[in-house]
Amino acid sequence: MLEVLDQSTLNFDQGSLFILNISLAIIMFGVALDLKVADFKAILTNPNSFLAGILSQFIFLPFLTWVFVLVVTPPPSVALGMFLVAACPGGNVSNFLSHLAKGNAALSVSLTGFSTLFSIFLTPINFALWAGFYAPSAEILREISLSYFDVFQTVALILGIPLILGILINSRFPTWSQKATKILKPLSILIFAAFVAIAFIGNYKLFLQFIGLIFLWVLGHNLLGLASGFSLAKIFKLNLPDTKTLTIETGIQNSGLGLVLIFTYFDGLGGMAIIAAWWGIWHIISGMAIALYWKNTPSIK
Repeated sequence: MLEVLDQSTLNFDQGSLFILNISLAIIMFGVALDLKVADFKAILTNPNSFLAGILSQFIFLPFLTWVFVLVVTPPPSVALGMFLVAACPGGNVSNFLSHLAKGNAALSVSLTGFSTLFSIFLTPINFALWAGFYAPSAEILREISLSYFDVFQTVALILGIPLILGILINSRFPTWSQKATKILKPLSILIFAAFVAIAFIGNYKLFLQFIGLIFLWVLGHNLLGLASGFSLAKIFKLNLPDTKTLTIETGIQNSGLGLVLIFTYFDGLGGMAIIAAWWGIWHIISGMAIALYWKNTPSIK
């Protein structure tokens, strides 16, 4: 039965993919409008938290994902989806959730900005590295002959350019930026949510057939992401607000970027696409739950 998942592809036309690209660029632009050059300089005064966040995002989580894949041995396409999600930067909704949890909102925004910049190079490298360590997924990569330079360009166009433009505009027009981000963020997230829903409706039979397994795979993988951030924060002996932020930042991944790469370079490969799409739904649920818990129990360490 699992072979059906590996051999299936999700229906998603080029027009829909273009609009999805635009919506992700708008999301990133909205996040960047909250960033200032001073935010990046502030990291120098709190380097431990920033270092822990980068290590958790780009080293610890991909490593734990590889271990998880070795243990549960999912189908190759599903494993590829997990490696890709783990290689993506933090999701934009992490800033809202970190603020809700009474975490370090400034650290959250800075980590989102830096991880997005780093992802232009580290997402393709991390994906190729860890997927190559798992023989079944490495075989798919060889068959597809993926051009990692093309992936670099796609990530730079969707995330890098909007990020830089947003920072520059915020530095020149801060008042306009504050007003614009209040509109752009919810609007772009609604657009993205609509596309996930459209993808679900257009492929509901495949979703229904495998939702039980997909749910368990994503549940376990997302818990690893949350645990990665939390444990690194404890190892670095960070305070509670920073611990909350690192936990949320690592547990909330930019699965939308993952979907763009999957539909662009893997033709909507079933296991990959369903993993990324369900991540996009589930990490908001889990992130909201943990944020509300921390909001109501701020003294718990």
